[in-house]
Amino acid sequence: MPARLAAAAPILLVISVVARLAWTYLVPNGANFVDLHVYVGGAGMLDDPGTLYDYVYADQTPDFPLPFTYPPFAAIVFYPLHLLPFGLVAFAWQLGLFAALYGVVRISQRLLGLKSHRAARAAMLWTAVGIWIEPLRSTFDYGQINVLLALAVLYAVYSTRWWISGLLVGLAAGVKLTPAASGLYFLGARRWAAVVFSAVVFFATVGISWLVIGDETRYYFTELLGDASRVGPIGTSFNQSWRGGISRILGHDAGYGPLVLAGIVVTAALAVLAWRAIGGASDRLGAIVIVQLFGLLLSPISWTHHWVWLIPLMIWLLHGPLRARLGARVLGWGWLALTLVGVPWLLSFAQPTIWDISRPWYLAWAGLIYIVATLATLAWIAATGRRSRRSPSPSPRPCR
Repeated sequence: MPARLAAAAPILLVISVVARLAWTYLVPNGANFVDLHVYVGGAGMLDDPGTLYDYVYADQTPDFPLPFTYPPFAAIVFYPLHLLPFGLVAFAWQLGLFAALYGVVRISQRLLGLKSHRAARAAMLWTAVGIWIEPLRSTFDYGQINVLLALAVLYAVYSTRWWISGLLVGLAAGVKLTPAASGLYFLGARRWAAVVFSAVVFFATVGISWLVIGDETRYYFTELLGDASRVGPIGTSFNQSWRGGISRILGHDAGYGPLVLAGIVVTAALAVLAWRAIGGASDRLGAIVIVQLFGLLLSPISWTHHWVWLIPLMIWLLHGPLRARLGARVLGWGWLALTLVGVPWLLSFAQPTIWDISRPWYLAWAGLIYIVATLATLAWIAATGRRSRRSPSPSPRPCR
């Protein structure tokens, strides 16, 4: 990284943060915090037992009243927030997201062995730019939590203490089920104690929920769990999973039919080959990113704000063990350009409503953008990583 750019990194980060806050508070509809409203409003329903999963927020989303779709433990965690003024909560939430994004970048660097002063300056630049990529734009717009969960999972991977790793993954899965996919990393890394303890902690969150709101806990885990239609519209371009992509092509919800299952099988095969090609958990950042990419395509709904894992992916591609390869630079900068533009966001303007699945063929195929890019990335890692392991690879170093 050029010295002048490194010197300017703190200033650029401050400018980016201030610009984001200005966008939020000065631009009409700069941010609506609809998901944060759901977290806070849903948690407040604990004051009226039996109403948590009847709650919907529709003040700013009349075409899609947003229900509380998270595990009951999430409502318990968020409960104190409803006692505070929402404006204060929203402002503090944004500051927390800035810090969490920087934490994601720094831990990603540390997993690559990048700990120098220049690496810290590079982290500021990554954060300044990362604020404006599509997964983070939607995170700030909606007041989402995924970057906080990604930080917890990354620290779980970084930590060598089984109880810290298990605690973080178990709690993250208790708040939102998607981090449970991280268990595949710990299984592959043969960190058995972390696997077992994460399961213990997760079931402890279920137990605590049962003690606090027993009926709601039973209802969630016996009736609501797995109901993707309640989470949101499957076919919208914002859903970048196999189920969403195939549904847009077919013009109806494909469920987990043959085509979706075929896509998942192909992704799983490429993920396994990519895992083996980089030496598995010996490359901790590469391995957890591979697991998360598989989880994103496997999930019935992977909103663009779920794709915050693209930040660690780009760091791995551009600063990791394969950084000298042309393909790593093409993929790394390609992902950055793709997410700065926000193709799924652009495609959303061409759909009459988020509920309409059918669309012209060219829009349907364009809606596979994250899916195709993920398959290309996994395939390249599988092919190139194996060749690189046969020859000496340069040790990780900070940007210069």
